[in-house]
Amino acid sequence: MLGQASQKTVLRLGKMFNFEKLTVYQRSLILATNLSRVAGGFPLKYRRIQDQLIGAAISVTLNIAEGSGRYGKREKIQFYRTAQASAFEIIPILEICDNLNLLKKNEWAGEVEEICKMLSSLIKKLSTSE
Repeated sequence: MLGQASQKTVLRLGKMFNFEKLTVYQRSLILATNLSRVAGGFPLKYRRIQDQLIGAAISVTLNIAEGSGRYGKREKIQFYRTAQASAFEIIPILEICDNLNLLKKNEWAGEVEEICKMLSSLIKKLSTSE
């Protein structure tokens, strides 16, 4: 467990990461947090679906963060594409969950679509920049 001084250092350092300023990161973090909360309430027999949904949602956020830390454009783009692929993965999981009456796909799919659009814009911007 971190001591009090270490916790303050971690909090102070957290303000330095550029990815935290990205709207797409902030929105994907909220989505991952909220989907994790909802999936955490799934019945035990749906543990595999729960893990897949949480994993895909978290992967979006993690790949945005990791991509922003890369120096080369190609590397950044690859991580943002991986984040987008993880976002795409969320949709069929939501459909399955909706079919099983675990959640309503239409309550989540719009935000996933917006995150995908934001990632597409970010990829396009990097691809066309010098």
